[in-house]
This record gives sequence, C-alpha cells and structure tokens, in this order.
Amino acid sequence: MRVVAGTLRSRKIEAVEGMDTRPTADKVKEAVFSRIGPYFQGGEMLDVYSGSGNIGIEAISRGMDHAWLNDMSPAAAKTIKRNVVNLKIEEQTKITQLSAEALLKACAQANKQFDLIYLDPPYAKQQNEALINQICALSLIKPDGLIIIESRKEDEFAEQISDMQLEKMAYYGITKISYYRRETIK
Repeated sequence: MRVVAGTLRSRKIEAVEGMDTRPTADKVKEAVFSRIGPYFQGGEMLDVYSGSGNIGIEAISRGMDHAWLNDMSPAAAKTIKRNVVNLKIEEQTKITQLSAEALLKACAQANKQFDLIYLDPPYAKQQNEALINQICALSLIKPDGLIIIESRKEDEFAEQISDMQLEKMAYYGITKISYYRRETIK
C-alpha cells in the first residue's frame, strides 16, 4: 500500500499481517478522497477500524490536522504505530486499541468532535447504523460533518440515520462506499 496524494505521496504504508484485516484498495481510497476533498484545510478525523492506519494517514497527507486511529486488534495497533513513526506524523495522530463502543465513549469524554468519521469494520461485524446513532447521541460529529461507511455492495443502510442524511453511494467491485452528511439545523 502507499499514500496516494499530498505531502506523503508515494510513501509506503505497511499492511497488517494475516487475513484478519482488509485494507482499503488504492482505487477506492483515491475515489473517496476525490469525492470529499481531495485536499483538506485542517480538521480532525476519526477512523474507528483503522487496520494499518491507511485512511487516516491519507487524510493527514492531504491536509487534515489530526487523525484518531483505532483498531481493537493488537497486530493492527502495532502496525499503525510503526506506520505513524516511519512517516513521522506522531504529533498528528492518536492511536488507541479499543472496541468501537469504548472508543466512542472515550471520544465523548475527551469532548471531541470530528469533521470526518470513517467506518470500515470487518464485513461480518457490520453495526454501522448503531454506531452512527451512538456518534450522534454523543455529539461526536461536527455540524456539516461527514461519516463514510465502507461495506459490502449488498449491505443496505437507511437514507437517514439519526441526524445523518445519505448523500451518495458508490460501488467499486464488491465494495460500497456510503456518504452520510450531518444535517445542519436551520
């Protein structure tokens, strides 16, 4: 894997060993960032199921100020740490090894709000609608913030989840990307 664009462009990202993680393909990553960016002027993002840290590292490379990278797997957390150290972006990241639910509670206790939240759980463990409801209940997404779900193409999600409105779905082989925007109060 590699960083596709930005200040870290073409730098290698180490993958997590074994078959327990499924890295986001470069083609999908490029399409996602072309849709939402392609570059950021600051902001904070949360990657709930980071794997290697691939998505958060790409966001930092493209101008995001800070990325909170989380994965419950010890092997993934170690891989994220190595990638962050190798790319010299320790100051721009926070790495945790928590369940999704514990992570969201930790974010709320830290009074965090994010511009972008990325959900890419193992396909067999999808609980995205419940997580989005928890994200909104804990006020973790900023007004006009974006939640992106990476899932199997056959997975179905509601058009509205809490105060998040489905903006777009895109398909890449077996992968579906769903973009939810927080509705701003008028």
